[in-house]
Amino acid sequence: MSQLFNRRSMMGMAGGALSAASVLSSSHAHAKLKNDFEPRGGDGIWERLPSLNLEAYDEMSTSTRKWVNGALARAAQQRANELMVKNGMKPDQQISFEDASKLLSNDPIIAMRASSWQRLQWHMWQELKREFYDNYDAYMSEMEATDKTGPGTLELNPGIEPEYTKHEIHMQPGGYTGDPFAGHLYLYGTANFYVGQNYQDQGHAALAAAVPVPADGKVRRILDAGCSCGQQVVALKRRFPDAEVWGVDIGAPMVRYAHMRAVDNGVDVNFRHALAEKTGFPDGYFDIVTSYILHHEVTEQATYEIIRETSRVLRPGGVYFPVDVYTMPSRRVLDGTPMRRIQDWITSRWNHERWWYDYQRSDFLGEMQRSGFALNMDGPEASAYAVNLSQARARQTSGRPQALGDMSGQGGQKNIMGTKI
Repeated sequence: MSQLFNRRSMMGMAGGALSAASVLSSSHAHAKLKNDFEPRGGDGIWERLPSLNLEAYDEMSTSTRKWVNGALARAAQQRANELMVKNGMKPDQQISFEDASKLLSNDPIIAMRASSWQRLQWHMWQELKREFYDNYDAYMSEMEATDKTGPGTLELNPGIEPEYTKHEIHMQPGGYTGDPFAGHLYLYGTANFYVGQNYQDQGHAALAAAVPVPADGKVRRILDAGCSCGQQVVALKRRFPDAEVWGVDIGAPMVRYAHMRAVDNGVDVNFRHALAEKTGFPDGYFDIVTSYILHHEVTEQATYEIIRETSRVLRPGGVYFPVDVYTMPSRRVLDGTPMRRIQDWITSRWNHERWWYDYQRSDFLGEMQRSGFALNMDGPEASAYAVNLSQARARQTSGRPQALGDMSGQGGQKNIMGTKI
């Protein structure tokens, strides 16, 4: 019960007050727009889930996910350690995937953790999609009514999606490009994925607060590459209100929803339907380019192209701040322990992170240097999971062991950044 109580009603407390307060300052100042479809009103800057049944399901699913990512994940990790010792190995010994699979794949505790996580993901998408398709006309009319409404602009470019972008990543139905409600699904789906720690975009507010500025202090234009449904774009605008802020994403439904949500909240930001590796902006246009969990969702070649494109659109002295799992220096050394091997395989095969291994083996730092960036391996603290950083640091110092898949300890780690030479 305390987990449910802490999820929303305690959002602004226990270490998260600063980030939450910066987001909630608008106090659900939604504009009343044509065809606005908001069955149960708003909660801060978020629209509430449109039915009591769906909200109850979300509460149950989120609490179960907390247990799966926490206690059950720790039990699975402990069981893996026991099996390692039983077979004459050290718990942190590096082994191949084939050996890890032989050692761990038939254990019921480890299998239960993997199966529970996967099925929660399936059910979450199913319940959300049912809501939006049962009310298709209302949701679609709302989005269509804001396509050409300000503040801010929306640019769509139909038919530009390369084949690799059409994958159903995270098991999300239709992926980011193939379902008209991809943005709707992504916003509420990732709220569940973040186990209740981002219900007012406070994780994205914390990430935006961590973004470094150029040495000369000039911040006139900012780009968020791979912006999905625009949470980071809006958070950056709130931090830099005088800047021209853009988000690009290859998912047209993503940027349509992002624009609608920004208009609904009266935030003057711009969205372009484009590839992060081919943004269409002039050379040297931006002072800051950010990305959040983008690079593990594209091919290795696309990662290199994105880095080169980022260098092209940044001015000399501009800052690149790519936050992802392996852009935290403490995680650049790949972990080959048995549970890590199994988890990587599950992530790639069953969570449909098709390019997870591409991302691991990519020469990310080398490409940044070749593309004209001076690297700083001791950049600002950032999290690859958009949790509130102060909450995460509190958990890290609490002495509670962190299990694989438990995101609560992922904050408070230095992040790589690059400065355009």
